[in-house]
Amino acid sequence: MRIQQVVFPILAASFGLCSVAQNLPSLSPEEKAIVAYVDANELASNDMLEKLVNINSGTHNLEGVRAVAEFMQSQLSDLGFKVQWIPMEQVQRAGVLVAEHPCPEPGKCGKRMLLIGHMDTVFEKSSPFQSYSVQGNIGTGPGVNDMKGGLVDMLFALKAMQAAGVLKQAEITIVLSGDEEAHGEPASISRRDMIAAAKHSDVALEFEGTPRMEGVFYGSVSRRSSITWHINTTGETGHSSGIFSTRMGFGAIYELTRILDAFRMQLPEDNLTYNVGMIVGGTSLHVDEAGNNATATGKDNVVAPVAYASGDIRTISNQQTARVEKKMQTIVSQHLPRTTATITFGEGYPAMPPTAQSRALLGILNQANASLGFKEMPELDPMKRGAGDISFVADIIPGLAGIGATGEGAHAPGETIDLSTQPINTKRDALLMYRLSQIDEDADLTKVATK
Repeated sequence: MRIQQVVFPILAASFGLCSVAQNLPSLSPEEKAIVAYVDANELASNDMLEKLVNINSGTHNLEGVRAVAEFMQSQLSDLGFKVQWIPMEQVQRAGVLVAEHPCPEPGKCGKRMLLIGHMDTVFEKSSPFQSYSVQGNIGTGPGVNDMKGGLVDMLFALKAMQAAGVLKQAEITIVLSGDEEAHGEPASISRRDMIAAAKHSDVALEFEGTPRMEGVFYGSVSRRSSITWHINTTGETGHSSGIFSTRMGFGAIYELTRILDAFRMQLPEDNLTYNVGMIVGGTSLHVDEAGNNATATGKDNVVAPVAYASGDIRTISNQQTARVEKKMQTIVSQHLPRTTATITFGEGYPAMPPTAQSRALLGILNQANASLGFKEMPELDPMKRGAGDISFVADIIPGLAGIGATGEGAHAPGETIDLSTQPINTKRDALLMYRLSQIDEDADLTKVATK
């Protein structure tokens, strides 16, 4: 989902650290080999990105999503993963790719890792934004940042580990969904395999975008929820001269207006946003099945008997979601005279609250950054990024919510990636995974992060 970020130029000298990182004394021989592989294969990485971006894989282009899955399956099979394609026609989506790299000696491969990503984009076949182009270090194309650049980071981090001879001693499960931008419902089906994988993993690493603001890369340990709501109101109808009377009451539009204004006044709290995305009312209305288009009829001198509004709420925890939904239901129930109102909530995306274990993962990532000569990544304010798949497993295992590509303009025509950051993100991802594979499966991450 979209990351709110502002990308500023970084002095070329700061990137000079990348090429000398392999000479730093804090890198082991295996880690130096990882860094060397990434540096030597930067052009190959960029070529792969172009191939992936030029495959249209809008969420509802099931054939295109499957084409990306076939490409990823070939790459992961070559790395020794056992790959399975799981169709999802029952939720009207393409499917899920699950790849498993088991430990050759169970219990001796460190932390069991779940790598999360998605193969779809928001740009359907009907979008005019279809092709990839490069100007200098900036690549432009549909889904280049969200998140095909992240898929390339993942693959080349794994390739670097294989080249260094350390992938064989890592236990990794990869789950790539074909519908992250608009997940199939119910989630109990569309996210079934991701949740199952989390139950036999120790940490989750999501390869969505690595944010950068004012030249500083940030780490994400939390993501807010995204829950849709829908309100229907009704009222008496008749000549407008009777509005507010005992017989006529206030009508459906005033009832809806009361509710929305009460939301504005009564709901505010930390880490919560609530948006009204569409509102319609009149003597009749129709909302399409997808909830994205509506029509209404009405007259200036007729009291409206029906009205409708929809929007979303975003919260930092599932407990906050439950609390806010209850407050919204209470507000909706306090009807104006001669009106009724109901509110329903969609399934949406759950929240990923920050935890000590997830913050410890960021600490371990920053240890890798220090070894590479990169600056420390501060914790990202969750208000600055949207919802994502990792939240479906956040109540099972700790995780990092974005260690993929860096760019700007996600979800909008003209979306870009900064190609000069691809080796940076790939190196720290590879070192993070390698170091997690060296940590005892039962070790407390908070203690490891403070060493």
